Amino acid sequence: MAENSNGALGCMVRCLLSESELQELCRVEQLCCAELGVTRKNISDFEVEYLWNYKKMQDQELYLVKWKYYPDSESTWEPRHHLKCNNLLKQFHLDLERELLRRAKAAGIKKAAARCPRRLDQSLSHYLVLKAKQRKRLRQWEQQLNAKRSHHGLILVANEVDLEGPPLDFVYINEYRVGDGVAINQSSVGCKCRDCFSDEGGCCPGAFQHKKAYNNEGQVKVKPGFPIYECNSHCRCGPSCPNRVVQKGIQYKFCIFRTSDRRGWGVRTLEKIRKNSFVMEYVGEIITSEEAERRGQVYDRQGATYLFDLDYVEDVYTVDAARYGNISHFVNHSCKPNLQVYNIFIDNLDERLPRIAFFATRTIRTGEELTFDYNMQVDPVDVESSKMDSNFGLAGLPASPKKRVRMECKCGESSCRKYLF
Repeated sequence: MAENSNGALGCMVRCLLSESELQELCRVEQLCCAELGVTRKNISDFEVEYLWNYKKMQDQELYLVKWKYYPDSESTWEPRHHLKCNNLLKQFHLDLERELLRRAKAAGIKKAAARCPRRLDQSLSHYLVLKAKQRKRLRQWEQQLNAKRSHHGLILVANEVDLEGPPLDFVYINEYRVGDGVAINQSSVGCKCRDCFSDEGGCCPGAFQHKKAYNNEGQVKVKPGFPIYECNSHCRCGPSCPNRVVQKGIQYKFCIFRTSDRRGWGVRTLEKIRKNSFVMEYVGEIITSEEAERRGQVYDRQGATYLFDLDYVEDVYTVDAARYGNISHFVNHSCKPNLQVYNIFIDNLDERLPRIAFFATRTIRTGEELTFDYNMQVDPVDVESSKMDSNFGLAGLPASPKKRVRMECKCGESSCRKYLF
């Protein structure tokens, strides 16, 4: 708070530096500040950004420390007992051990000791620097993802496989982004139920002559292929209504991780997921089929695609999650998936524009990777649409199979079809 010449309080001026940056400035200038927590006891404590070299001299372990807010040229060798960064020390030795084992394996050494050498060669030190910088970028990306998410479920990021960093051109969104030539009309009607679960008229699903989709615990009970109509913003019921499931968003904690079998990024759950529970939505940019055809030809040449046809009643629109998407962007294919796709209608009742939701086909254990079938087929018996969600990734590709580039499947299942498309 600033004061003017008369001693009166003036306007508030926002500081351009973060609290940690101000603390570092105090330490550099040797100034104590009670509000920033800089005291005589910790005024000489500087923050370690990462460790990037190691040596052992006369049984004393020394680490080359990159100090936060200081250039590389001012890095210093410090004995271990000077360092209070236990997590960074643990991570440094874990990265070192993994790289030593990888190099030993590459050299054909079956049993390699992961013992830390007395000195690190230049290539090993360089790798540890790259790994530390990569981990910093991934932590920043993780923070950005969690800052943008509007759902309850936390997102973690991990890469213990290679030096790949965050995607360069990916924007996290929580709901459909509407592209050119697409219009979404919001519903203007809702149910008048006092108790949607026991209402004999069938609530919102009944209004469209469909069954109620969920049990009282929010688990889906209708077969794949049947549409799900949830209560919307115009309904009398409140947020605790049992017919509001997908709209509540992701409830589980997930980790975006780098796969070790050349499948790129994947998603694993950090919590147990019960069978038939809602897991996540497939979110992206809604585009016309004509635009999907144009983009599809480009993606096909690149050997990857995130196009999902919204072909519940007719093939007019497509969801493209290549640039704009949520965590489902990173979910891999499997010929034996643990996720099933359903068409959801909430505030928008246009059957050409359903929301796409993933539900668990079985109980999914903590730490298990999440997958869905990019080319799933729905049993046409007793369902309205045998085409539902059968063309993920095929949108925009040439109609003739002879012109289509076949994409190899790497799911590793015994029932693998060998090709995605």
